[in-house]
Amino acid sequence: MRSAAEKTAVETSAGGVVVRRAGQGWEVLVIRDPYGNWGLPKGHPEGRETLEEAARREVEEETGVVPESVGPLVERIDWFFRKQGALIHKYCSFFLMRSDGATEPRPQEDEGITEVRWLPFNEAESRIVYENTRAVVKRSADLVEELDWA
Repeated sequence: MRSAAEKTAVETSAGGVVVRRAGQGWEVLVIRDPYGNWGLPKGHPEGRETLEEAARREVEEETGVVPESVGPLVERIDWFFRKQGALIHKYCSFFLMRSDGATEPRPQEDEGITEVRWLPFNEAESRIVYENTRAVVKRSADLVEELDWA
């Protein structure tokens, strides 16, 4: 529990919800993080990058997949965690991205990404342990249908 006097640092990151056409439906690209949990690729902006630029770069670095297009902001989520004893309030903006699926995903092992997979939306939702990230995936599935990406 934090005290009212405790300072909170703020971190900003950006990520991508990358989708591809798979038969009659869609699949989403998920990563397995250093803790063994499934989630979405994300990271911090570098230099003067916009959040959208950072999200695209992080997707490419962590998965080897280059999105062919970047769609709208899906959602901005936040959470608290501790890093070296300091309380951090982290915000992450997730953008919907589309891939042709031609590039074989490869995990960025030096960052602790152990696996990258294309999964149907419902399977991705069931594997992701973080509730706020599951909500982003669910919202993305709805958004893909609304956008009618043929």
